[in-house]
Amino acid sequence: MTHTSAHIVLVEDHAILREGLRALIELESDLKVVGEASTGAEGVRVVQSASPTLVITDLAMPGGSGLRTIDELRAVCPDLRVLVLTAYCTDEYIGAALSAGADGYVLKDASRADLLQAIRAVLSGQTYLCPSVTARVVSGYLRPKSGDPESINVEQITGREREVLTRVALGQSNKLIARALVVSIKTVEKHRANLMRKLTLHNTAAVTRFAIRHGMVTAADLDAPAQ
Repeated sequence: MTHTSAHIVLVEDHAILREGLRALIELESDLKVVGEASTGAEGVRVVQSASPTLVITDLAMPGGSGLRTIDELRAVCPDLRVLVLTAYCTDEYIGAALSAGADGYVLKDASRADLLQAIRAVLSGQTYLCPSVTARVVSGYLRPKSGDPESINVEQITGREREVLTRVALGQSNKLIARALVVSIKTVEKHRANLMRKLTLHNTAAVTRFAIRHGMVTAADLDAPAQ
C-alpha cells in the first residue's frame, strides 16, 4: 500500500520556531514539511511552487499582515488548508482570521499533542479552534446584536438547511451528511449552496463561526471528532 504524506508549508518569521515546528511535524510519518517562509509574500511564492496541502502561518510578521496573507494564499491555491498558529487571542484577531478563511486557530502555548490534533483536524476538512479560543467564542464575543442583518437572515433558512449547516460546521463531508439525513449527495449540495447564498457565507470557517454565533454548535461539539 502506498503511503502519502500531507505536505506542509510553514510561514513564520522566527527561524528557531520554524526549526522547532519542522522537527516536531516530521516526527510524524504522515506529515512532511516541504517549504518555509519568513514573510507572507515569501509564503505565497513558496505555496505556488510547492503546492502543499496545508499552510501553518502566524498573523504578525514583518512586511505585511498575516490576515492579508491568508487571502493571498487562498487566491493562488483555493483548496489549500490554512492553520493559524499565533500568540494573539483577542476577539479582533480570532474573528478576522476566521473571516479571512482560516480553517483552524491555535495559540503558540499549545502542547505538541494539541498542535498535531489541530493539524490533522484541519487536514481532514474540519474547522479547529484550540480550547481557549473555543471558550472565548462560545462565551459570546461573536453573539449577534439585536437587529443585526445576520439575525434576520437566519430566519430565512429552512429546518433541513439548518441541519446541513450544523453538520458542515462540525466538519462533516457531503457524503456523511447525506448518509445521516438519508438524502442524496446532490440534495445536500443543493441545500448547502442555498444556505451559503442566503447567509453570504463563503467557506467552512465562516459556516462554523455563524453556527457558533447562533448556538447551533457548542464547544463540546467542536472538540468531538466528526462522525
